Amino acid sequence: MIASFVMEAPRQVSPVPLLLGAESLHQEFATILVFLVFGAIFVVLNMVAIGRLIRSKTKYTEAKSTPYECGEPTFGSAFIRFDIRFYVLALVFVIFDVEVLFLFPWAAVLKELGGLAYAEGAIFVAILAVGLAYVWKKGDIDWIPVHGHKAPGGRLKATGPDTPSAPPAVKLGVGADVR
Repeated sequence: MIASFVMEAPRQVSPVPLLLGAESLHQEFATILVFLVFGAIFVVLNMVAIGRLIRSKTKYTEAKSTPYECGEPTFGSAFIRFDIRFYVLALVFVIFDVEVLFLFPWAAVLKELGGLAYAEGAIFVAILAVGLAYVWKKGDIDWIPVHGHKAPGGRLKATGPDTPSAPPAVKLGVGADVR
Protein backbone atom coordinates (compact mmCIF):
# COMPACT_ATOMS: atom_id res chain seq x y z
CA MET A 1 0.00 0.00 0.00
CA ILE A 2 1.42 3.27 -1.06
CA ALA A 3 0.90 6.15 1.28
CA SER A 4 0.01 9.34 -0.39
CA PHE A 5 0.87 12.55 1.25
CA VAL A 6 -1.47 15.28 0.36
CA MET A 7 -0.22 18.76 0.82
CA GLU A 8 -2.95 20.70 2.44
CA ALA A 9 -3.26 24.39 2.11
CA PRO A 10 -2.17 26.26 5.20
CA ARG A 11 -5.04 26.96 7.50
CA GLN A 12 -6.11 30.50 7.88
CA VAL A 13 -5.88 31.62 11.49
CA SER A 14 -8.10 34.46 12.41
CA PRO A 15 -6.74 36.92 14.90
CA VAL A 16 -7.93 36.33 18.45
CA PRO A 17 -9.62 39.36 19.87
CA LEU A 18 -7.99 40.68 23.04
CA LEU A 19 -10.15 40.04 26.00
CA LEU A 20 -8.44 42.78 27.92
CA GLY A 21 -7.62 46.10 26.41
CA ALA A 22 -4.24 47.76 26.93
CA GLU A 23 -5.68 50.06 29.56
CA SER A 24 -7.26 47.11 31.35
CA LEU A 25 -3.93 45.22 31.35
CA HIS A 26 -2.19 48.11 33.12
CA GLN A 27 -5.04 48.29 35.55
CA GLU A 28 -4.60 44.58 36.38
CA PHE A 29 -0.88 45.05 37.04
CA ALA A 30 -1.65 48.07 39.20
CA THR A 31 -4.10 45.98 41.22
CA ILE A 32 -1.43 43.30 41.77
CA LEU A 33 1.07 45.99 42.80
CA VAL A 34 -1.39 47.47 45.30
CA PHE A 35 -2.00 44.03 46.85
CA LEU A 36 1.76 43.32 47.07
CA VAL A 37 2.42 46.66 48.78
CA PHE A 38 -0.56 46.17 51.10
CA GLY A 39 0.64 42.64 51.97
CA ALA A 40 4.19 43.84 52.73
CA ILE A 41 2.90 46.68 54.92
CA PHE A 42 0.51 44.26 56.67
CA VAL A 43 3.29 41.78 57.45
CA VAL A 44 5.76 44.41 58.70
CA LEU A 45 3.11 46.25 60.74
CA ASN A 46 1.94 43.02 62.36
CA MET A 47 5.51 41.96 63.14
CA VAL A 48 6.14 45.26 64.90
CA ALA A 49 2.77 45.49 66.65
CA ILE A 50 2.59 41.87 67.75
CA GLY A 51 6.26 42.00 68.73
CA ARG A 52 5.56 44.93 71.05
CA LEU A 53 2.65 43.10 72.65
CA ILE A 54 4.48 39.81 73.16
CA ARG A 55 7.93 41.17 73.96
CA SER A 56 9.15 41.04 77.56
CA LYS A 57 8.90 44.31 79.43
CA THR A 58 12.01 43.72 81.55
CA LYS A 59 15.21 45.63 80.96
CA TYR A 60 18.08 44.07 79.05
CA THR A 61 20.95 43.03 81.34
CA GLU A 62 24.18 41.17 80.78
CA ALA A 63 22.90 38.26 82.89
CA LYS A 64 19.97 37.86 80.49
CA SER A 65 22.28 37.58 77.50
CA THR A 66 24.44 34.77 78.92
CA PRO A 67 23.75 31.29 77.59
CA TYR A 68 22.14 28.85 79.99
CA GLU A 69 23.07 25.20 79.66
CA CYS A 70 21.45 22.73 82.05
CA GLY A 71 21.96 24.97 85.07
CA GLU A 72 25.73 24.99 84.68
CA PRO A 73 27.70 28.18 84.16
CA THR A 74 29.55 28.28 80.87
CA PHE A 75 33.33 28.28 80.68
CA GLY A 76 35.85 28.24 77.90
CA SER A 77 35.27 28.92 74.25
CA ALA A 78 32.29 27.65 72.31
CA PHE A 79 34.60 26.86 69.39
CA ILE A 80 36.03 23.53 70.47
CA ARG A 81 36.80 20.45 68.45
CA PHE A 82 34.54 17.51 69.13
CA ASP A 83 36.06 14.09 69.47
CA ILE A 84 35.48 11.85 66.44
CA ARG A 85 33.92 9.23 68.73
CA PHE A 86 30.91 11.52 69.11
CA TYR A 87 30.24 11.43 65.37
CA VAL A 88 30.89 7.69 65.09
CA LEU A 89 28.51 6.96 67.96
CA ALA A 90 25.88 9.27 66.47
CA LEU A 91 26.15 7.57 63.06
CA VAL A 92 25.91 4.11 64.60
CA PHE A 93 22.84 5.21 66.53
CA VAL A 94 21.19 6.65 63.41
CA ILE A 95 21.94 3.53 61.37
CA PHE A 96 20.46 1.15 63.94
CA ASP A 97 17.57 3.50 64.68
CA VAL A 98 16.56 3.67 61.01
CA GLU A 99 16.94 -0.09 60.61
CA VAL A 100 14.70 -0.74 63.61
CA LEU A 101 12.08 1.55 62.06
CA PHE A 102 11.69 -1.03 59.31
CA LEU A 103 10.42 -3.50 61.91
CA PHE A 104 7.27 -1.50 62.74
CA PRO A 105 5.45 -1.99 59.40
CA TRP A 106 6.62 -5.61 59.39
CA ALA A 107 5.18 -6.19 62.87
CA ALA A 108 1.88 -4.53 61.92
CA VAL A 109 1.17 -7.08 59.16
CA LEU A 110 3.00 -10.09 60.58
CA LYS A 111 -0.14 -12.18 61.20
CA GLU A 112 -1.32 -11.68 57.62
CA LEU A 113 2.05 -12.57 56.06
CA GLY A 114 2.65 -15.83 57.90
CA GLY A 115 5.71 -17.85 58.84
CA LEU A 116 7.92 -16.84 55.93
CA ALA A 117 7.67 -13.20 56.94
CA TYR A 118 8.55 -14.16 60.51
CA ALA A 119 11.67 -15.96 59.27
CA GLU A 120 12.66 -12.98 57.14
CA GLY A 121 12.22 -10.67 60.14
CA ALA A 122 14.31 -12.99 62.31
CA ILE A 123 17.08 -12.94 59.68
CA PHE A 124 16.90 -9.14 59.55
CA VAL A 125 17.21 -8.89 63.35
CA ALA A 126 20.08 -11.41 63.29
CA ILE A 127 21.93 -9.26 60.73
CA LEU A 128 21.38 -6.22 62.97
CA ALA A 129 22.68 -8.18 65.95
CA VAL A 130 25.81 -9.18 64.02
CA GLY A 131 26.37 -5.53 63.09
CA LEU A 132 25.91 -4.45 66.70
CA ALA A 133 28.31 -7.15 67.89
CA TYR A 134 30.89 -5.98 65.34
CA VAL A 135 30.59 -2.34 66.39
CA TRP A 136 30.73 -3.32 70.06
CA LYS A 137 33.79 -5.58 69.54
CA LYS A 138 35.53 -2.87 67.56
CA GLY A 139 34.98 -0.48 70.50
CA ASP A 140 33.09 2.18 68.59
CA ILE A 141 30.30 2.40 71.16
CA ASP A 142 32.68 2.73 74.11
CA TRP A 143 32.54 6.37 75.06
CA ILE A 144 35.52 6.20 77.39
CA PRO A 145 38.73 6.07 75.33
CA VAL A 146 40.76 2.88 75.33
CA HIS A 147 44.19 4.57 75.28
CA GLY A 148 47.16 2.24 75.49
CA HIS A 149 45.11 -0.95 75.11
CA LYS A 150 45.34 -3.09 72.03
CA ALA A 151 42.09 -4.98 72.52
CA PRO A 152 38.77 -3.18 72.73
CA GLY A 153 37.39 -3.27 76.22
CA GLY A 154 40.91 -3.72 77.62
CA ARG A 155 40.30 -1.05 80.21
CA LEU A 156 37.65 -3.28 81.77
CA LYS A 157 40.07 -6.11 82.56
CA ALA A 158 41.30 -6.36 86.10
CA THR A 159 44.89 -5.30 86.59
CA GLY A 160 47.09 -8.05 87.92
CA PRO A 161 50.65 -7.99 89.28
CA ASP A 162 52.13 -8.30 85.78
CA THR A 163 49.96 -5.60 84.15
CA PRO A 164 50.66 -1.92 84.60
CA SER A 165 48.10 0.06 86.54
CA ALA A 166 46.20 2.95 85.06
CA PRO A 167 47.56 6.46 85.63
CA PRO A 168 45.90 8.39 88.45
CA ALA A 169 42.91 10.46 87.46
CA VAL A 170 43.36 14.21 87.33
CA LYS A 171 40.79 16.12 89.34
CA LEU A 172 39.55 19.22 87.61
CA GLY A 173 38.48 22.24 89.60
CA VAL A 174 35.18 24.00 89.09
CA GLY A 175 35.29 26.15 86.01
CA ALA A 176 38.50 24.59 84.70
CA ASP A 177 38.86 24.41 80.96
CA VAL A 178 38.89 20.73 80.02
CA ARG A 179 40.55 21.19 76.64
